[in-house]
Formats: sequence, structure tokens, C-alpha cells
Amino acid sequence: MQRILFFLATNIAVLLVLSVTMRLLGLEGILDAQGVDLDYNSLLVFAAVIGFAGSFISLAMSKFMAKRMTGARVIEQPSGPAETWLVETVRRQAREAGIGMPEVAVYDAPEPNAFATGARRNDALVAVSTGLLRSMKQDEVEAVLAHEVSHVANGDMITMALMQGVVNTFVIFISRIVGHFVDRVVFKNERGLGIGYWISVIVAEIFLGILASMLVMWYSRRREFRADAGAARLASRDKMVAALQRLKGGEGQSTLPEQMAAFGISGRRDGGLKRFFMSHPPLDERIDALRRITV
Repeated sequence: MQRILFFLATNIAVLLVLSVTMRLLGLEGILDAQGVDLDYNSLLVFAAVIGFAGSFISLAMSKFMAKRMTGARVIEQPSGPAETWLVETVRRQAREAGIGMPEVAVYDAPEPNAFATGARRNDALVAVSTGLLRSMKQDEVEAVLAHEVSHVANGDMITMALMQGVVNTFVIFISRIVGHFVDRVVFKNERGLGIGYWISVIVAEIFLGILASMLVMWYSRRREFRADAGAARLASRDKMVAALQRLKGGEGQSTLPEQMAAFGISGRRDGGLKRFFMSHPPLDERIDALRRITV
């Protein structure tokens, strides 16, 4: 399966490109008011422009990137009973969820997985892998589709973009305050932006970026529980539990890259500190949560 550069990776790439561009154009000079103190208002505007621009550009590109990099084939005209059932099932679930009909696609991958993406609730993409269609019963596939439609109905991609934009803003804002402090206090540079500033900004961005990723992944795990509950309403709780139990056989064996993991039906299984960077809760926790809800 082709590996894809999806929402989080695209966001980081755009963020870096915009940041470097602003530096090359000399626009970071607004951060060095009168050569001595930071202009915090200008800094916050600068950070928000860079932070949210990267996030929303990656959101706008998400559906295009998903199709291009996974080789997902959108079902324009169903070629058989299976594709007809897929399209009609998504159509019914989208109507019940109160959203526009998403594009439905199939992509070639050995593991059972699926994802949903798109910048707008009424113009989304729901895709399933060939491995999922081969290994799951129809009721289980229905539940997986309902899970992805619930992601769209919940506006999860948009909320992820907003959250990523906020954390990007604070990473940029705080890292430049740290850089300015080190440059002035440690390196005793009294005017302009010295080497201490640039080194400190890079180090602070890396460290704060790791902390920010933990926060974004925490939200990603929360949204999986909500999408599971939505699937229980659109399909049934028993079907969703059965689908998750089916996925347990391949838990931790997904071929999706880390950048894509947050958007699949099943993530990787990690322990220790890696748990803080998991995009999905363990399947056993999701099954337990489903069994406790009242549908």
C-alpha cells in the first residue's frame, strides 16, 4: 500500500514552509520591537497566522491527499452488488446523521481499515480498504461505515484543525519568547535577533511540539469513543462491538503510517510513554465503553 502524507504531516510541513518563508522575507522583524523587547501583540498575530494557516491548508488538502496517496478509487458508478451496497449504506447513514452524501471510495490495502476526511461535513470522503471488505461480515462493515460517517457528522476533522491551529499558535508564541529571553539574558545580545534566538527557538519548537502532539492525540482518542457511540446509533451496538472484536486480530499490525493512524478505524497498540502518542484507545477499552452506553 502506498504510504500517505496526511493531515498531521501536511500540517507540520506547511507550518515549517510558512515559518521559513516568513523568516526569509524578514517578517520576523516584527518580533524585535526597537531591538530590545518583544512586541507581544505582533508576536501573537504572527503565531496565529502561521499556526492556523498550516492547520487549515492541510485540512483543505486532506481529501485530495487521501485520494492521491492511497490510490483510493471513488465509486462513481457501482460496478456490482457489493459496491452498490456500500454506496447505499453510506447514503442511508449520512441521511440519518443529517449530513450531505460523502464520496465513497475503496483503496487497496491488506489490513482491515477505513477512514473519513474532508474539510466540510457535507463534502467528505469515506473510504474502506479491500482488506476490510474481504475479512469482515456485512454487518461489521456496516458498523465501520457508521463509525466513519459519525466522524464526519461530529465535525472531527474541523475540530482537529482548530485544535491543531491553537496548539501551533502557542508553540510558535512561547518558543519565540524563550528564544528572545535566551538571546538577551544568556547571550547578552542587545539588538536584533542573534544566534541564541534561532537555536533556542528551534529547540523550544521541537520540545513544545512533542507536548502539543500529546494533547492532539488525547483529543483523537476521545473522538474515537464518540464515533463508536455514533456507530452504535446508526448501525447497532452489537454490530459495532463485533466489528471491533474482528479488528482485535490485527491490532498493532496496521500498515498505515503514523501520520495516517489518527484517521483509520483502528490504530496501533503501544505501551509505556508511547501510549500518550496513540491516536486510538486500545480496542478492549472501546468495546468496554460501547457495552456501557445506552443506545
